Amino acid sequence: MSSLSLRVGLIAALVVAVFAVLTALALERAFRDSAAQALDERLHAQLYLLMGITEVDAAGRVNLPERLPEARLMLPGSGLVAEVRTPDGEPLWTSPSALGRDPDADALPFSVNLTVNWELEERLYPLEFHIREDRAAFEAQIAQYRRSLWGWLAAMAVLLLAAQALALHQGLKPLRRVARELRAVEQGRQPGLQGRYPVELRGLTDNLNTLVHHERAQLARYRDALSNLAHSLKTPLAVLRGSLDSREPDRRQSVEQLERMERIVAYQLQRAATSGRTALSAPVAVAPLVKRLGVTLAKVYGDRRVDLEVDVPDDLQFRGNEGDLMELLGNLMDNAWKHGGSRVRVDARQDDRGLELTVSDDGPGIPPGQVPTILTRGGRLDEQVPGQGIGLAVVADIVAAYEGEIEIDQSPLGGARVRIRLPDG
Repeated sequence: MSSLSLRVGLIAALVVAVFAVLTALALERAFRDSAAQALDERLHAQLYLLMGITEVDAAGRVNLPERLPEARLMLPGSGLVAEVRTPDGEPLWTSPSALGRDPDADALPFSVNLTVNWELEERLYPLEFHIREDRAAFEAQIAQYRRSLWGWLAAMAVLLLAAQALALHQGLKPLRRVARELRAVEQGRQPGLQGRYPVELRGLTDNLNTLVHHERAQLARYRDALSNLAHSLKTPLAVLRGSLDSREPDRRQSVEQLERMERIVAYQLQRAATSGRTALSAPVAVAPLVKRLGVTLAKVYGDRRVDLEVDVPDDLQFRGNEGDLMELLGNLMDNAWKHGGSRVRVDARQDDRGLELTVSDDGPGIPPGQVPTILTRGGRLDEQVPGQGIGLAVVADIVAAYEGEIEIDQSPLGGARVRIRLPDG
């Protein structure tokens, strides 16, 4: 039962079989009731016709013509018998069709009885008219109808199952196409799912394409990070080797190159770890994360008195990787704590354009001409403040991975304001 087609096919076959059986039973019951009612009406009509041709003489004898209107009453063994009796059960007339027939042979015959008072010369003659028909013809009619009914229903069931199989084959065709395209993507023959799919599958195929794109982008970041790391480390390694080979190694130069290598490794590792936007990520609440970061930074910079102002709605959510959001806000808030004065403000809001995050401080600010410098790896404006100079470069890489925008300008608090806009996935 691992096949979806087999499951649906078996369920459809069961439904069609139950429907056919119930329909056959209902139709057969309706036909039997209708046939029984028609037979009863026919027997009453024949009884009234028999009464119409009956004559009674002065002695009370019953006379009927030799040729009766109903031909079956004249044929022995026809199954239709009529008779006229007295109220005491004495037979006065019996139809020729009763010749050689045992009246009790048929245990459950269809019969109609009617008692009348025949008036002749102011004298009443009570008469009982009886007409009955055995069940053989009736049951034969029912049997013939049953065979015809079951035959047609069986044919219709086969046609319905064939139509169901065709509909199932056509209905599952997009799923088979998805499987084929996924194999092609896995084998590298195409970049993603390219077919036009029904509305019901479009969410699945779009998420699969997003997942494929995300995984390939992640792989490309890993590959680029390793390549860039290898390339970036060549120069400081060569300087270190030359310094160590010299008779008087320059300790200051060696420390400088080691710090440079540390910055390079940290930057490339963080850049490779950026997840980027994906539709499959669970939403991350922004407000609790900002508050956690504020508590952590207050402990790290315990020697400084910084007031954190947070204006973030409690229901605001980020569609992406929680680690990316923590790295992004962590670097921005850490820079604000380092370079600001006594106030840091974090704002966030959601609109039609996406999620907007703003971190402001009351520090010296950033000159507009220096913005490109601090967004590059190792770019620093204040060499006196400890750090590796990769914080805003990492932020810029994360924003780029989410296809967002970063803007740095003057804060209303007097220092720098960094505004991040991340579009909805």
